[in-house]
Amino acid sequence: MPSLSVLVTVLTLLPFVCLSFSPESPTHRRLLVLLDDHSLQSSHSIFFHSLISRGYDLDFKLAEDPKISLQRYGQYLYDGLVLFSPSAHSFGGALDVQSVLDFVDAGHDLILTADASASDLIRSIAKQCGVNFDEDSSALVIDHTNYAVLETQGDHTLIASDDFIQSDVILGKKKLEAPVLFKGIAHSLSASNSLVLKVLSASPSAYSANPNARLSHPPSLTGSAISLVSVLQARNNARVLISGSTDMFSNELFRSAVQKVGNSNKFEKSGNEQFVTELSKWIFHERGHLKAVNVRHNKVGENNEPAIYRINDDLDTHIEIYEWSGKSWEPYVANDVQVQFFMMSPFVLKTLETDQKGQYHTSFKVPDVYGVFQFKVDYHRLGYTSLSLSKQIPVRPFRHNEYERFIPTAFPYYGASFTTMVGFFIFSIVFMYHK
Repeated sequence: MPSLSVLVTVLTLLPFVCLSFSPESPTHRRLLVLLDDHSLQSSHSIFFHSLISRGYDLDFKLAEDPKISLQRYGQYLYDGLVLFSPSAHSFGGALDVQSVLDFVDAGHDLILTADASASDLIRSIAKQCGVNFDEDSSALVIDHTNYAVLETQGDHTLIASDDFIQSDVILGKKKLEAPVLFKGIAHSLSASNSLVLKVLSASPSAYSANPNARLSHPPSLTGSAISLVSVLQARNNARVLISGSTDMFSNELFRSAVQKVGNSNKFEKSGNEQFVTELSKWIFHERGHLKAVNVRHNKVGENNEPAIYRINDDLDTHIEIYEWSGKSWEPYVANDVQVQFFMMSPFVLKTLETDQKGQYHTSFKVPDVYGVFQFKVDYHRLGYTSLSLSKQIPVRPFRHNEYERFIPTAFPYYGASFTTMVGFFIFSIVFMYHK
């Protein structure tokens, strides 16, 4: 019999397990927020309150808290991790770099921020996600052309950037008018990782260097090669946001008026709040999250799914695709969803037609090749979770009694055979009776 303490622990964890993220109903999510200092909870309260207002349950802890644990009894206690602890040299409890990576590998989401005090721990996590921060720990992003003017003074390390990724799925349909204020360190994307994307880039005049020292050698990162904010969508559809600035999420920069040097346009409020809020919606799967259901196929004119097809059969294939809107599943409408009839390589590749209500279908003829085939939908589109579905079905040749009695294409051979027989008969008569 289990002890009373074990039963109490299991009953305590049960609500958290039941409320964990599910692709079928991505709601009621729990986030662990690790802070360098509790003061960040108040200085970044607008961002945290936006998450709470959208139904997230935030658990705030200091990064060195010895009671930190992402999982217990094989179950993850949280659905997302927010690391606002750039200077942490180690995490408390059983949390380490590998634990964070395993958390992402299990399909969970991560927000990681850094600044000039970024530790090797934070840099290591970012590197494993395809992002390389500037190795110079004293370097900041500097831009003498696109910096922000606050009141009467300009700070060349306070970048005003409006070089956003062109994706309504990631940043929302409402256009960002005001530039985003950024004060932090630069990073570049790993050439070996094709899954990581720039969301906010520096201008061609930016560079990474120590603002308090004279340049003795060319900067290692310059121009548009500098990424300020990047995102990663892993192959398991886990999403990661990496920012070189923790201040970008602060109340101060959310509320700051912004004006670029040399630009007469002055905005009463920076674009930080809209940018961060919309980006967090994408990171936590409130947008761009797809699911496919009711994948089926059948012969034309029939409704039941057969166990086997015959070569040259005419068939229909159907699939329903929906997108999570943040509150409910809505029909996903696109004109680039394709199905493959696949054996070693695609024998048939067709674009599915949609009825604008989330249902996709197409018809085609089974190729004149028998073997084991797959109906395969492998859908990848910028900003959306990938869909990878397959259904296996064998294809057989004609049975001996299913062939046509007389094949039209063989009529010339039939004619030749009968002509030969008739000719031989005539020749025999002539040969025997001719004098």
